[in-house]
Amino acid sequence: MSEDTPALNRAQTDTDAPETIEPIRDDEVATPEETPPVADEPAKRRGIVVPVLLVICLLAIAGLGWQWWAMRGELAKTQEELTRRLSESDNMAREARASARQSIDTLTSVQGKVGLLEAKAEEAGGQAAALDALYQEFSRTRDERTMAEIEQAVTIAGQQLQLAGNVEAALIALQAADARLSGFDEARLGPLRRSLKRDIERLRAAPRVDIAGITLRLEGLLESVDRLPLAFTGEAVGSEAPEKTATGSPMDDPLGFAQAVLHDWWAEIRSLVRVERLDRSAEPVLLSPSQSTYLRENLKIRLLTARLALLGRDHRTFEADMRQAAEWLGKYFDQRDEGVTETLTSLKTLAETQIAPTQPALTETLAVLKTLQGKPSVSGAGPAPQATKAAAVPKAVKPAADAPEGKPDDDVPAVAPAKAAE
Repeated sequence: MSEDTPALNRAQTDTDAPETIEPIRDDEVATPEETPPVADEPAKRRGIVVPVLLVICLLAIAGLGWQWWAMRGELAKTQEELTRRLSESDNMAREARASARQSIDTLTSVQGKVGLLEAKAEEAGGQAAALDALYQEFSRTRDERTMAEIEQAVTIAGQQLQLAGNVEAALIALQAADARLSGFDEARLGPLRRSLKRDIERLRAAPRVDIAGITLRLEGLLESVDRLPLAFTGEAVGSEAPEKTATGSPMDDPLGFAQAVLHDWWAEIRSLVRVERLDRSAEPVLLSPSQSTYLRENLKIRLLTARLALLGRDHRTFEADMRQAAEWLGKYFDQRDEGVTETLTSLKTLAETQIAPTQPALTETLAVLKTLQGKPSVSGAGPAPQATKAAAVPKAVKPAADAPEGKPDDDVPAVAPAKAAE
């Protein structure tokens, strides 16, 4: 504004400055036409300054108004933009919170799935380890599998010899092992094959026991016990009465008739009293009916026990039962009866039968197997030991009170047999 009124400023400066009188030169003397009037010039200047100032003020006011209006528009726009952005921020915050909750739920679900996957991974690891172990087991070489099969066959053969005395089963197992080795031409298996051959030959030459045949013989003896007659029921030995040859009447031969009558009378007298001669010990052999029953039943028990001992390969018990049965049969049964004689002979023969012969051991074959497999040798197929007694048999107790005096307590078995023994 100061720049727009330079003349006014100069006029004020000129008015305020002290007046100085300078001499007028000749060349500066103005003519009347060139010299303006001094009094009208400031008034003109004032007339021009006021409108200019008004215009300037109006322009300033207009500029300020325009600037205020522009600023108001910008402020409104800014407020709208701020409101819009605040709304967007709220929406984004809500979306972010919802997304965060969803992320938390997803994270929880993922953690559960991860835990399940870890459990499955551990299970899969265990299964993988088991499969690896199975693979290692089944990936053994053909020779190792063959050695294991042969060892199992030889072990089965040894068990058959030890526990059952079954030579046939042991022979079959060894022959199967030898056949399994026949497909191998390796020199290191030669000692094993030779050992198997020797064991097979020893088993073929080993004594065999006819278990089935002996069992059938014992069954027959059991069935015949009830039919065997006791000694005191046998017929008396004596001369039989001569047959009557005369058919004539007594009047024709009175002497012969008298002799016949006398002979009949004497036969009747002898039938009342019987005299027996038993060439055995002086012990009495007459038994009461109850003692006879107990004797037969205890004899059956001995035979049943002998059969159990036979199945268990218990030779000691089998022999003792056979000898005890033969002793009772020879002491209390009628030796003149053919059935008694045959039964006694069978019992003595069976008592001398070896039902548990010593079987060959398979230790050599097992030792060769352990050497080939790199294991310590173990003896597990020795000769079959004597089996324990198969069943306990009730011992004979004292005879009944009506038994003859002087008879030993164990002379006559007088205990009633159990129903199960029958």
